[in-house]
Amino acid sequence: MIVITGAAGFIPSCLVSKLNQEGYYELVLVDDFSKTEKKKNYEGKRFRTLVERTEFGSWLDQNYEHVEFIFHLGARTDTTEFDKEIFDRLNLNYSKMIWKKCVDYAIPLVYASSAATYGLGEFGYDDKHELIPTLKPLNPYGDSKNDFDKWAIQQNKSPMFWAGLKFFNIYGPNEYHKGRMASVIWHAYNQIKKTNKMKLFESHNPKFENGGQMRDFVYVKDVVEVLFFLMKHRKNSGIYNLGSGEARTFKDLTVATFKVMNVEPNIEFVPTPIDIRDKYQYYTQANMSKLKSIGYSKDFYTLEQGVADYVENYLKEGNYY
Repeated sequence: MIVITGAAGFIPSCLVSKLNQEGYYELVLVDDFSKTEKKKNYEGKRFRTLVERTEFGSWLDQNYEHVEFIFHLGARTDTTEFDKEIFDRLNLNYSKMIWKKCVDYAIPLVYASSAATYGLGEFGYDDKHELIPTLKPLNPYGDSKNDFDKWAIQQNKSPMFWAGLKFFNIYGPNEYHKGRMASVIWHAYNQIKKTNKMKLFESHNPKFENGGQMRDFVYVKDVVEVLFFLMKHRKNSGIYNLGSGEARTFKDLTVATFKVMNVEPNIEFVPTPIDIRDKYQYYTQANMSKLKSIGYSKDFYTLEQGVADYVENYLKEGNYY
């Protein structure tokens, strides 16, 4: 059996689809399944059983002999939440519990870290282990991810294979439930559909023009390809960046969305809220050389290709992956 935590959520539910496409049906989906708005993310997919997040530790103690691999992708991901206790409980300590059980039961593990660990990017975006203790995340969510990364690389006992993935700005199908935390593409599509225009933040940094703020946007279909590769690879344990490897502007993203929707571009720039202005990232770009060095060689979707696939095949009809 293959376990996927957070399985009702955005990225994990897409991974379930990928595994089904590859012929894997003995899947154990772990999450808080009380949230009905996520139900469509896993309806119609093939899996063995659902396990409530709070019951997973005891379930694993009883069923570990049948577990082949764990993808720990569930977490509290709200970057506007500032209650540290929530992140300690749901992200840091829950991840430590899973790690220790993977050690005890010799189960390989892939877990979700985040590019939020890089903060303002003062130290660049290289996934070298020696840089991790120096990073300065901008919020408790980023802290919780970096705290676990720091803890993981200090452990004397590790799972037989493990990889932590620093996810950059992921977009794609199955994020309908995320609301304000959904990708900029999701917001762009819905704004354009409703108003024929898109609002973007003004730049308050003289090095960047309005709309010139840059992110490493990566399509979720590429993300699940990497996850599948690591499940098969099972060598070269460590922490890896997972982005497209190319920074693109918010203007690029918005224009691409207008184009797919056959709407003339109409962008309105609004002031960045003062409360986030001093912590606003103007540039992120994953250094992807480490993942490529262990044999990952598939091409990533360009921003234009990813936006086109997402809008045409999912957003327009409300389809799920």
